[in-house]
Amino acid sequence: MHTEPLRDPARERALEDTRPGTEVPAHLLDHPFDDLPAGVVVHGSDGHVLSANRHALELLGRGTDEAVGLEATVPAWHFIRADGTPMPPHEFPANHVLRTGEPVRDLVVGLPAQVAGGVRWMLANAQPERRDGRLRAIVCFTDCTALHTTRLALERSEERLALALRGSTDAPWDWDMVSGATYYSPRWWELVGYAPDEQESDATTWIRMAHPDDQSRIAGFLAELLASGREHFGIEFRLRHRAGHDVPVLARGYIVRDADGRPLRMSGTTGDLTERKHAERRIYELAYFDHLTGLPNRRFLTEELGKVLARAARSQQYGAVMFLDLDNFKVLNDTMGHDVGDMLLRQVATRLRTALRESDHLARLGGDEFVVVLENLGTAKDDAIGEAQLVSRRILDALGVPFDLVACECSTSPSIGTTLFDGDRTGIDVLLKQADLAMYRAKAEGRNTMRFFDPGMQEAAARQAALDGQLRDGLARRQFVLHCQPQFAPDGRLAGAEALVRWQRDGADMAPPVGAGEFIGQAEASGLIVPIGMQVLEESCDLLARWARDPCLAALPLAVNVSARQLRDPGFPDALAAMLAASGAPAGRLTLEITENVFAAKLPDLIPRMQRLNELGVQFALDDFGTGPSSLAYLQDFPFATLKIGRALVHAPYHDGAGAHGRPLVEAIVALARKLDLGIIAEDVEDEAQRSLLADCGCDVLQGYLLGRPVPAAEFERMYGAAGTA
Repeated sequence: MHTEPLRDPARERALEDTRPGTEVPAHLLDHPFDDLPAGVVVHGSDGHVLSANRHALELLGRGTDEAVGLEATVPAWHFIRADGTPMPPHEFPANHVLRTGEPVRDLVVGLPAQVAGGVRWMLANAQPERRDGRLRAIVCFTDCTALHTTRLALERSEERLALALRGSTDAPWDWDMVSGATYYSPRWWELVGYAPDEQESDATTWIRMAHPDDQSRIAGFLAELLASGREHFGIEFRLRHRAGHDVPVLARGYIVRDADGRPLRMSGTTGDLTERKHAERRIYELAYFDHLTGLPNRRFLTEELGKVLARAARSQQYGAVMFLDLDNFKVLNDTMGHDVGDMLLRQVATRLRTALRESDHLARLGGDEFVVVLENLGTAKDDAIGEAQLVSRRILDALGVPFDLVACECSTSPSIGTTLFDGDRTGIDVLLKQADLAMYRAKAEGRNTMRFFDPGMQEAAARQAALDGQLRDGLARRQFVLHCQPQFAPDGRLAGAEALVRWQRDGADMAPPVGAGEFIGQAEASGLIVPIGMQVLEESCDLLARWARDPCLAALPLAVNVSARQLRDPGFPDALAAMLAASGAPAGRLTLEITENVFAAKLPDLIPRMQRLNELGVQFALDDFGTGPSSLAYLQDFPFATLKIGRALVHAPYHDGAGAHGRPLVEAIVALARKLDLGIIAEDVEDEAQRSLLADCGCDVLQGYLLGRPVPAAEFERMYGAAGTA
């Protein structure tokens, strides 16, 4: 029902006839709508304000004389749209009505505040009206600043929430426990591969969609949660995706309760944990598994072995730790490349898995070292030994078949060391050390075999550790001294000497390199051979420099053995060059003797080092020629000046007393040396028959106890130098 507003027609006609800019009569200032709680402004057909009630004047911040007569233009009014942009005059409510004759409904208009600053927001409605053929606009508005501010804050909050959820994997959901209404967001349904309207949605949907193994746990958690007084919650479980796979999720949220603690509403989000689970799994694998073979690593093995020992203590059954090392793996890895070596290790890991039982434990410690742990081998030690032997036999057979590596076949074998345990207090590190010692025993006794640990091996290891300490002390105290063994031409003329190191310990006999102590072998194993070798070379250079001043020794070459570790050191050539320069020794009189085990290293790295020294004048001799697998190939690539026939060939021809078996080999080596313009030295000559045959075969130089034993360097100089021959 439309009700006409209270009006005073005479007053309105008088106001409309009042010219803009002229004074409004006092009797026209009172407005019939002054008592209304809303502002009312009447605009004439030309847009000028005809009247405004008291509330309108208060909201507009103007007096009556300021408002009446104003036209609806920007200079008079600075209205603002709801979005905060300036409102053009044609959108002013009064102008819209006067221009179109159509009403304006619920338009939000901002007006800059006159006093407090900021913006005052109005909810405006404008109505057209015709009087005496003239169109007028009646604008009614109320203050909605608080409502508008709240709405804007809500919109901004909703926008922030929408942006946060859009950039998150969390899926909102809500459950009104009073009405039973539930809400699952589109993102929630996306987690399980469905459109929002494809499945029935109720309070049990998230349990029904869970993995069957998780459903009872979720139901129990929910029952306990609702019965408790807790408000916050979180639970991890798996949802079944439409495609059949599982999606790990974390559901967390908040429970609204009444004053008595009864749950009224539960709201929260479900987050996809797939990436986090993948990351956690990756971190776990990096920490506990070998990236190359996928086998457990040392850390995993150590933790697992602790559990195995505890189980053995409870069951009183024996177990075994087996330490595997591949024979000659370093040679293959260095000569064929690390890619081929890695391929071999992966195939070895696969074969070991196949050879072992499901209950056995396999790990890779690094390099070519693997460890197998066996459990439940019985309560009798003999039975446990038998079971361990059976497993080792399967391993040896599995790895004995050639491997297919990059279109070529390669064979390898393991050396296996085994130690038993029965749950006593033997530590994990001790067991691994025992198995490691047994493995080295297997290597020493022919490789491709298995050996058990025994206490004697531990004693030997202790002796080696003590010897290592003594070697370090001897090096610091320069207890390693030079002896020289003379070398002679077949006619008896002194042709050279070989420098041999001896260890002169306090209060002990002079120790040779090999024998009861075998200090050279221990020095090689510990790495001390490098500083010892450099000390020997330094003294040898000093010796050559001294000989250069002796007319009887000036032309004499001196041979010095060089270890594989020394020659593989990239800084070795420069270090030796510095020694020669500092001592003044003639480089052309120094011969470095190397054995074929040096070439287990990368050959391209060795060639430039040897050539660098050869350019200085240093000579090279290949020691024990004929005993290695590829001697002829070495002669082709390396700057050797001399071949040295070792003990094996020097002594082999005389086992039958006639020399018929060995002579052709010696003659062939001499002929090869002549063809390649190389000198020939035969060492370890111990009887006249050997000397005679080697001389007849054409050897250039002979060396051995028959001709002269090693003597201290000073004694050698007295025997063969100018002072001794005078």
